[in-house]
Amino acid sequence: MKNNLITLRIWGDFACFTRPEMKVERVSYPVMTPSAARGALEAVFWEPQMFYVVDSIRIVKRGRWISFRRNEVIKVISLDSAKTWMKKPHKTTPIQAGGGADDGTQRNMLALQDVEYLITAEIRLTTLANRPEDKIEKYLREFERRARSGKCFHRPALGVREFAGDFEWEHDPDAALVRRLDEERSRGSVVEPCNEDIGLILYDVFDHREREGGFRWLSDLEISRLQSQPGTRPGVRKAAADIPRWSRPPIKPQPTFFYARIERGRLDCHPERVHILTRNSGGE
Repeated sequence: MKNNLITLRIWGDFACFTRPEMKVERVSYPVMTPSAARGALEAVFWEPQMFYVVDSIRIVKRGRWISFRRNEVIKVISLDSAKTWMKKPHKTTPIQAGGGADDGTQRNMLALQDVEYLITAEIRLTTLANRPEDKIEKYLREFERRARSGKCFHRPALGVREFAGDFEWEHDPDAALVRRLDEERSRGSVVEPCNEDIGLILYDVFDHREREGGFRWLSDLEISRLQSQPGTRPGVRKAAADIPRWSRPPIKPQPTFFYARIERGRLDCHPERVHILTRNSGGE
């Protein structure tokens, strides 16, 4: 095993890893996707100087299918509406949510109930890790510390945000899988490491190679320093609108997919070991 690997055990009452081809009605994949696993890790800990590459996902409990109907909204709040509300709340028309509301609707969901996974991933450094203290060991220790103490930036989600997950640190994913299966059997549950071809599922919407460049918002002080630099003409300050507010341009989302296969309860997700397909080209 590599020395930059971390493992997080995550479980919850419900999960929905939405299939993009189903459009309006939400239908879950039968297992967690690598993008959902990355999102759970970033909820616990993330900094611009590092990023995650999901290595594998071990399935402790696959869950059972459950279908229900829920209320959703059919409108989104625009940035202009949010700015208007901040300055003149009385001129803003809120979105009416809930059953029977003008902006609400009822939609079906096919989700998973009672799931548990062991996420193993690499922590890698981005090009922004240029300080002496930016060592891989620092981020490994910080992730372990936060996971052991239950700290997170926001609650990790099992697919959709409303399906929150509980989590804890695990040192050895293989030993943790054996231990958790034994614990479930002792409670009378029938659980065994499975072998199954899942088929084509979503891998991620952001290429891990592009995330190596890192991304962070610039502080007001950094923007002020850039603005004070000479413009196109001598003695002319750069306009604030011409100053980028980020360290590099944002990555454009590009959905990618891969053929998933579970072998003895383990789903291999590492981009160097699985064949990743793009939607447009059909190739890597």
